[in-house]
Amino acid sequence: MSLSGALNTAFGGLKVNSRAANVVSTNISNATNEAYGRRELGVSALGDNGTRGGVLATGVIRHTDPVLLADRMVSDARMANSNDMHAFAKRIEDLVGESGTSGSLTDRVTAFENALLSAASNPAATQRLELVATTAQDLTTAINNLSSEVQEARQIADDSIATQVERLNAGIDRLHSINDVMIKAGVSGVETASILDERQAILNEISSIVPLRVVERARGDIALFTRGGGVLLDGPGFEVGFTPTGSIDASTTLSGGQLSGLTLNGKPVSSGSGGLFAGGSLAAQFQIRDTEAVARQAELDGIARDLIERLGPGGPDSTLGPTDAGLFTDNGVAFVATNETGLAVRIAINPLVAPASGGSWRLRDGLGAATPGEVGDSALIQGIADALGTAALPSSGALPGIARSFVHHASQFASAAVGERVRTENALSFQTAQNTTLKELELSKGVDTDHELQQLMLVEQHYTANAKVISTVDGLFERLLSI
Repeated sequence: MSLSGALNTAFGGLKVNSRAANVVSTNISNATNEAYGRRELGVSALGDNGTRGGVLATGVIRHTDPVLLADRMVSDARMANSNDMHAFAKRIEDLVGESGTSGSLTDRVTAFENALLSAASNPAATQRLELVATTAQDLTTAINNLSSEVQEARQIADDSIATQVERLNAGIDRLHSINDVMIKAGVSGVETASILDERQAILNEISSIVPLRVVERARGDIALFTRGGGVLLDGPGFEVGFTPTGSIDASTTLSGGQLSGLTLNGKPVSSGSGGLFAGGSLAAQFQIRDTEAVARQAELDGIARDLIERLGPGGPDSTLGPTDAGLFTDNGVAFVATNETGLAVRIAINPLVAPASGGSWRLRDGLGAATPGEVGDSALIQGIADALGTAALPSSGALPGIARSFVHHASQFASAAVGERVRTENALSFQTAQNTTLKELELSKGVDTDHELQQLMLVEQHYTANAKVISTVDGLFERLLSI
């Protein structure tokens, strides 16, 4: 090889070394970036014709495992789904409270029962009758609060759906723009590694909302589908539609038309399990709003109805007429069987015996009594206590068709809340462990900083060698010129 050929080869080597050092440093600085694909500089040898040889950088190669990425993104969606369902179950459990703890639903029931037993032992004591009224009101307040919180959870879910749909549409728009950039880059030969990182970051961002399936096209662009078969991006981007609801109560339902479902390019699609968008956080919010919270509300309404009917007309208080309100009312009036929906938020103690109303004697003598009766008569108070403990078939279809006491109904609701929390917690633990394993595997196939530092040492050695060649050629040229 001639001196000029050696010099050209060394200069080419320095250029490649410079680019290789930049690639290595970029790898190291992005070692913990989940969207980053490890780079490697493509190098090819130049033919040696006596005047030119060495190497040429052919471009930057981005390494990823598409199968592993797909599995991890699906796992992101499943973990987000499990996390949302667990958060809802935990919220209900916390609101119901642990049995035996102060302020829990079962504690309110027990306090009411104990107050009845105390008043039955001394029905002449106004203070004890007032305690019955107070604990009864505390019980209705606990049921009211539970119902309100269930509806608040539905409202939060509706708001979350709107936010997630907005994020999903924004991600689709950005991916559509990146598709255009990728197609143009393929024509012009521009390196696309950084663009691909940005694309993966967007996919990671929306992968928890719905399980995604990514299909790479020949021109470098992608098509995006949900695992349920919904088209999000294939050439043009598709728009997911949803209309949030400003105020939700027990009567506000999807089937009733008061709540919005999802649309895809203006066409309604199923938002339930098994639908096009099933499996991610978006589906979990729909399940909370339209299924789980609705079921909890129905159970609370059934419990409230059972309490009202046990102590209403036909119950222990013989002074009540067929249409009179009993000890517990539907917002101060008699309960009507066709108006069960939302009863839990409306149940209230009869104002005739409300605390500090001066009518607590009616707990002893009857709500329909015109004047106080025998102060030592505890029959009605004992009858109220017995009615709460009697096993009877519930009228509400939301409760199991098994003869149970009111106390049992309340305890069953609390136990079911604990059981649901445990079930969702186990599901979340499994999904979290799976997701962590996939992420660790993904990182293990990504940037290995030890390997990159070794590569950097090789780059340094190659740089030194090329610099030495240039220095040697320079010395030879000087000697030739001095002859």
